[in-house]
Amino acid sequence: MFKSIDLFAGGGGLSEGMKQAGFEIISAVENNPYAAETFKANHKNTVMFENDIRFVSGKEILKRTGIKKGELDLLAGCPPCQGFSSLTRKYKREDSRNTLIAEVARLVRETMPKAIMIENVPGLMKRGEPFLKGFLKDIESMGYISNFDVLQVADYGVPQDRKRFVLLAGLGFEIEIPKPTHSKKGCEKTTPWVNVKTALESLEKPVLLSEANSNGGGKQYNWNVTRNMAPINIERLKHLKPGAPRYDIPDHLRPNCHKGNNKGFANVYGRMSYESVSPTITCGCTVLSKGRFGHPTELRTISVREAARLQTFPDSFKFESDYIDHVCQIIGNALPCEFARIMSESCRETIQRNTFGFRQSG
Repeated sequence: MFKSIDLFAGGGGLSEGMKQAGFEIISAVENNPYAAETFKANHKNTVMFENDIRFVSGKEILKRTGIKKGELDLLAGCPPCQGFSSLTRKYKREDSRNTLIAEVARLVRETMPKAIMIENVPGLMKRGEPFLKGFLKDIESMGYISNFDVLQVADYGVPQDRKRFVLLAGLGFEIEIPKPTHSKKGCEKTTPWVNVKTALESLEKPVLLSEANSNGGGKQYNWNVTRNMAPINIERLKHLKPGAPRYDIPDHLRPNCHKGNNKGFANVYGRMSYESVSPTITCGCTVLSKGRFGHPTELRTISVREAARLQTFPDSFKFESDYIDHVCQIIGNALPCEFARIMSESCRETIQRNTFGFRQSG
């Protein structure tokens, strides 16, 4: 079986996609204890380094996983991207996490995998361009050939509007970025985007967080749990049309900062539409004031499990925390599993062609 390592592993969305694509995730690095617990619950045989990546060496990874330098098939990771995000661009100060992509280059040099896969926000090509250029220079000096682009995950079967930077690189060979399988309206070569209705169908009605907490917690309900809503938010939802901005909320029901104007942050307090993809799923994905996270037809926000479905986590995926905020953070920070699967399959197929011509897994 092809072997991979997941850096900045989070709860394991990227690893879930790699696993579905035929990789064995032999090691992972994650320093958030709540995310690490969820990762370990879903990838029981992975050697986990619960540490800051700056204090993890390639030599240590190789030793604990029992492989030699050059034997690793794929090194993948999603370096923390808040410093390059459009949501934080108004802040001029530098984010110390911006330099973590250099740690990926260090681990590449120390392990020399056959392929590299990096995911980040589109801002890595703009605000983060100096860091990207430094990374490319480093890996090219080692013999890697890279392709990178900003992709819309909805074009790859994810029921969500989310754009991501993706870089695929092979050691002495090129890895093509997969062509889209879907498009907004569909055409001869693609099928229409997967919509919210399709993504959420067959899921049972969620329970309220208060009820879940009285009966053992959200895990007892596979986190198909929705937050209790304040009466004023229920009143706001009554006025909202699916897919429309918050402007239909009467002025007397609006928060003070939104009264008297229809400018800025149009999606907060909004409803999703069954007929379209969802907005980007964030860490605030079950909070009405954090985005267009209202349910399309019911007087509630989407549930935690519904948010996971929109990130294409399988229903069998376990979220180990007892705290809704921790689980939503894991889900919002994840790379959609289906998108990760497609990118990983391109890596696996290209590795196979460029190593032994044909390689049997197992």
